[in-house]
Amino acid sequence: MERPRRRRGGERQLIRNPRPALPDPRLVRQILRQRQLRAKFFDGELFADPAWDILLDLTAARAEHSRVSVTSLCIASGVPPTTALRWIGQMTSAGLLERVEDESDRRRAFIALIDKAADAMARYFAEVGRLPA
Repeated sequence: MERPRRRRGGERQLIRNPRPALPDPRLVRQILRQRQLRAKFFDGELFADPAWDILLDLTAARAEHSRVSVTSLCIASGVPPTTALRWIGQMTSAGLLERVEDESDRRRAFIALIDKAADAMARYFAEVGRLPA
């Protein structure tokens, strides 16, 4: 993330803003488990939020330096595969996710957060961490 800054004499220089740190993946995974636990007590469709679950799963994976297959992400989304695939497509079109083909197995692909989305998730968790208890 860069922003222009003027030097004396009118020249511009770029100032690099440090990227916010990603949250601890254990915290993100705990949030996902808590969200899934609700389905044990209430109708799961009441709380379906596949876009958020996808963002959480990919944030944890990025912090763990691991890749997430499309199949795994569909499961993590908590909705039927066709619904999950539709959300993945919409989020990719919106510039939040990218699809990366598996070089060793052309039948498989991985999904990852783009840097902008990872930064937004890091800023979100930083902001949540500053909220009073």
